[in-house]
Order: sequence, then structure tokens, then C-alpha cells
Amino acid sequence: MDLEEWRSTFKIEADGLLHGDTWNLEFDSSIHPEHPQPGWKEYIRKTSARFQCSLCRRGWPSNRVMVYFHMQLEGSTGTVKVKRFRQNCKRCHNAPMVDPIVEPENITILMKNLVKKIRIKCYNEDLDQGNYNYMKIEVKSPHEPAHCEGCIQGFCTKE
Repeated sequence: MDLEEWRSTFKIEADGLLHGDTWNLEFDSSIHPEHPQPGWKEYIRKTSARFQCSLCRRGWPSNRVMVYFHMQLEGSTGTVKVKRFRQNCKRCHNAPMVDPIVEPENITILMKNLVKKIRIKCYNEDLDQGNYNYMKIEVKSPHEPAHCEGCIQGFCTKE
């Protein structure tokens, strides 16, 4: 299951870096970009991923996949909520939005960046603000804003 890969990679990247606190990662498509709940911090990254239409099975790559994180530390327990913006097929009429399939290497890069941001935003560590860059994939057609959930909601180009 995709969530398990994200969780296990997060735990590996966070091991020993988050002050002995327990952190949990969960997918939550209801979080709203730019409006975290009070006490929550936000972090935005872009990555590469592949998509596959649930109707016609057509697949396509994208280097513009937005991932939003909301994080909160309460006592010794931290929670990270993840929203991955979806896309839909440009060939199928009324195709449903589908979740991105992110390669393990890019999940690792996202989690390295996330852990660093948690250390800065939740533990006030003085770290450089640089990020690890994701691995781009070959894309032969332009980004399709009409088929991108992030573009439709006005958040695709923000990072």
C-alpha cells in the first residue's frame, strides 16, 4: 500500500532527529492549503509522479505534482497530514481524479525535506533553508491545468 511506503520512509528519515518524540504520518485529502488549523504548521513541496486513469488505464508522467504537509507537535506526539494533489485523464470524459504514484526515490526526498522542515518549524532548530531536489522524469507533453487538481484550486504553482 502506498501509505505504508510513505510512513516507513518517514520513520527512517526521522529516526533520531525528532528529539525522541513519536511522529505519525497520515494522508488527509481534507486539509486545505494555506489554511492550516490553529497550532499547525504548513509545508509545500513539488515532486514528480506518474498517474494512471482508472477508466481507460492510460498513464502519464508529471513533474508538477504538489504535495502539502500540515504538521503539529503536541507534547511528545507529532502528527503530519499529507495531501497529494491529483490529476485526471485528458482523454476520458468525466474521468475521476487519481492519486499520484510517486517513485520511492522521490518519496525519500520528500521525507528528507519534511523532516528538516519539522526540525525548523516544530523544534526551532537553526538549519539552512535549502531543500533536496526531486528526481525529474521524462515528460513529453505540457502540464494540463484543466486536468490538475492543484491548478483547478489555484495552488499548483506555489512552492
